[in-house]
Amino acid sequence: MRFATIRTGDTRTAARIEGDRAVLVDATDAVDAYLRRDRLRDIGETDARTAPYDCVSPAPAHILCIGLNYRAHIEELGRPMPEYPTFFAKFASTLTGPRETVTLPRVSDQVDGEAELAVVVGRRLSRADVREAADGIAGYAVANDMSMRDWQHRTTEALQGKVFDRSTPLGPLLATPDEVDDARDLGVTFTVDGVEWQRGYTGDLLFTPAELLSYCSTFLTLEPGDVVLTGTPGRTTAAGATLEPGRRLVTAIEGLGEAVNPTAADPLPDTRPAWTERTPARWTPPIRT
Repeated sequence: MRFATIRTGDTRTAARIEGDRAVLVDATDAVDAYLRRDRLRDIGETDARTAPYDCVSPAPAHILCIGLNYRAHIEELGRPMPEYPTFFAKFASTLTGPRETVTLPRVSDQVDGEAELAVVVGRRLSRADVREAADGIAGYAVANDMSMRDWQHRTTEALQGKVFDRSTPLGPLLATPDEVDDARDLGVTFTVDGVEWQRGYTGDLLFTPAELLSYCSTFLTLEPGDVVLTGTPGRTTAAGATLEPGRRLVTAIEGLGEAVNPTAADPLPDTRPAWTERTPARWTPPIRT
């Protein structure tokens, strides 16, 4: 099955996607529709090709992201294969819809995109083995882990460059594992104005989705709707140095659709205080009036 979250004004509803039809159902979002999939009631219909898609999981309790996880990318960087996955976290406020305009923050000069396979949790998982974790996957979705590289690399912790508001498109579809052969070997691409910046295949993942969920559930109880981003493939030689306003970003995964996000300039002025340009050994936060 394929589900989606549809937004009309300030209202969200869920839809079951059947070819070119988006059958509206009595659920609040794609995750809710999955959880209630055996007792949904149809309430309308719209064209799936033009539907106003929103984030498939709008309010996850946890968003976990994996660092290097594509073998070819790791080899390209000349690094050893990691024994354990490297994690960082995001927050629900970082998510945005798969058709929303992404505002490029004026305070960053190095904005980049990362196409990623997102795994959405379908049941509570705590200290689950790999088989239990696989059974706990609601489905898969397209994500783009947009990153502010200059902020990301200011310290050894990447979080500050990964959690800008509304910087992570998620959707348009939540496809159950049976629809995409458990995401074993799906093509993953990221293009900017039609130029391919990334290409990879999920068959190249070092740690599989089920292994990642099992590992995460050892130290954190995962809840339905939680999202795990599984890492990003390497960049092509055509990839640019930074994203700019007025571009069209297309993040696509075979069988999961496309997140199509235009970029726009930040309407707010650059208010970077001096300490964000260069952090001294000791600093005093600016006084805000």
